[in-house]
Amino acid sequence: MNIQNNSAVSFHYKLTDDDGINIDSSEGKEPLGYLHGAGNIIPGLEKALEGKKVGDSLTVAVTADEGYGEVQKELIQEVPREAFQGIDTIELGMQFEAQTGQGGTVPVTVIAVTDEIVTVDGNHPLAGKNLNFDVTIEEVREASEEELARGHLHDLDVEEQ
Repeated sequence: MNIQNNSAVSFHYKLTDDDGINIDSSEGKEPLGYLHGAGNIIPGLEKALEGKKVGDSLTVAVTADEGYGEVQKELIQEVPREAFQGIDTIELGMQFEAQTGQGGTVPVTVIAVTDEIVTVDGNHPLAGKNLNFDVTIEEVREASEEELARGHLHDLDVEEQ
C-alpha cells in the first residue's frame, strides 16, 4: 500500500539542520506514527512521503516555509520583569506559558534577560530553519474509523493493527 490521505503511517527518521547538526531522531525508539493528510506532521515532509511504501528510504530537504514557518518578529516581545512574580531566577532558554488575547496559552522561550526586561520568543524553536530528514517507512495501512474520527494516531494503534 502506498501512502495516501487517511493512511496510518509509521517511519523512522533522523532530523538535521543545514549544518548537519542532529536535531532529533527516532533511533532507539519506536517509529513516529501519523495520519497522512491530517496535518499531523510538517507540510513539506508530508508532501514528500505521499506515494511512498514500506521499506522506502529517502532524504527530504524541507524549507522553513514548508516546516515550522519563518520567524515572526511580532512573536518576540519584551515583558517587564515584574510580570514574572514568584520566579526568582529567570535564565536564557527557560520556557513559560503566556496568555493570549483570546484566553489561550502559547509556549514562549526566554531569549534575553536584564534587571528590568525579559525578552520572550513565541516562535517554534525550529521556525526559520531548513530541516533535513532521513526517513525509512516502517508501516503503511488504512486508518481505522476511530483514528479518522480523532484525526490522529496513538502510538499503540500503529503497533496493535
